[in-house]
Amino acid sequence: MATLRVRLTLALVGLVLLLGILHVGSTWITTEAYIREVNQKLNLDLAEKIAHETSLIRAGNVDSAALEELFHSLMVINPSIELYLLDPGGRVLAFSAPAGKVQLESVSLEPIQQFLEVDGELPILGDNPRNPDRRKVFSAAPIRPDGESIEGYLYIVLGGDLYDSAAERLAASYILRLSLWTGIAAVLVAVAAGLLIFGRLTRRLWALHRKVSRFESLQLGSKEKAIEAGDEIGRLESTFDGLVERVEAYLEETENLHRERRELVSSVSHDLRTPIAALSGYLETLQLKEETLSPEERREYVEIALRHSERLGELVDELFELTRLDAADVELNLEAFSLSELVQDNVQRFRLQAEQRGLEIVCHSPESLPQVVADIRLIERALVNLIENAIRFTAAGGRVEVGVEMENGLIEVSVEDTGQGIASSELPRIFDRFYRGRSATTDDRGSGLGLAIAHRVVELHGGRIVVKSEEGKGSRFSFSLAGVEAAAAG
Repeated sequence: MATLRVRLTLALVGLVLLLGILHVGSTWITTEAYIREVNQKLNLDLAEKIAHETSLIRAGNVDSAALEELFHSLMVINPSIELYLLDPGGRVLAFSAPAGKVQLESVSLEPIQQFLEVDGELPILGDNPRNPDRRKVFSAAPIRPDGESIEGYLYIVLGGDLYDSAAERLAASYILRLSLWTGIAAVLVAVAAGLLIFGRLTRRLWALHRKVSRFESLQLGSKEKAIEAGDEIGRLESTFDGLVERVEAYLEETENLHRERRELVSSVSHDLRTPIAALSGYLETLQLKEETLSPEERREYVEIALRHSERLGELVDELFELTRLDAADVELNLEAFSLSELVQDNVQRFRLQAEQRGLEIVCHSPESLPQVVADIRLIERALVNLIENAIRFTAAGGRVEVGVEMENGLIEVSVEDTGQGIASSELPRIFDRFYRGRSATTDDRGSGLGLAIAHRVVELHGGRIVVKSEEGKGSRFSFSLAGVEAAAAG
């Protein structure tokens, strides 16, 4: 019922019904008026001829015998007419109707004068003495026994009560039934024609709606939206609006990717340029001043060049790793292992580096924790990046704590430091690529890829990294993994 085709068909049916009702009504009214007009025109001179040939009033008195004979003759010839003899003021003196049927004692003379003057359009309606509520067409003529003064009027009602009864039966038996069946037939034809015509007219619109719906079902960064109920136009509008939203979201996402790509290229260029320039500079110095440099100076230059070479290699490796993790077809090498042992091994690995920087690094890792199912190489990479980040941004005399514990049925790993912390304005961008926060204790700010890689690794395992930090009081990074039992249950 909500389709455009059905609505148009119903509108057509309603219009046909309305036009049918108006047509039947107007036909009935005009037909009745036409019958009255024809009847009055055919009997226009009837009263005048009767009054001229019959003496109805003699010496001011009604000739009852002549009047009765006249009434009898005319009722036999045409029982649908009614005759009334009026005095000059319109009072009824005699009539052809049965006794007790006449309700009016007088008849208005204004329609009679209008009829006698014949200056108006027919039909002209006058009073009906038997039924004051229904005016009738009539024929009238003045009675002049002496040929001069008017002694009264002969007033003939054309179509009395008997005529009305016959006309009503005729209308009920033929005209209205014919009109009713004609209207029903017109409605049925309109429904069939409407379904056919509007079906052909809306076929292309429905086909366009299906095409747009199929195009909208493409994954453009959002889930498929259910189409709202309505006709074809409403559904097409809803589908188009959803499509516009997806295209806008896709364009916005594309613009963000372009912006991030530009920033990435700019940051990569800057980070690669620094070690390459330093490496090139020291090697050129060695080449130009090889004979004048002492063995200690040459060794120092080589060590500096080697450090920049290693830094360059680390940066390239991180870029390659992040690119691989961002690939749509990245696959995880899942296996069960002890997260506690992995944390302990890596804390031990960084202990010497922390001591060289004057830091204390501790580990809280109970051995009773269940194993986890994950990609051990990627989880280790994320853990290493978090520990390196904590050491880099913690001043001498500080402390780095790495812990593992059960939290809400999951095994949580946390790395907490007593460094300078992160400003609240920097927290939303802390996991962006190449973003490096402020550091008041060191110029070794890293490449800005460590946290981005850790974030992506945890994301691939269905989790997320949570950071809590307060400027001047340190930071705490944590992520959770499901144990073997929880993973199997899920």
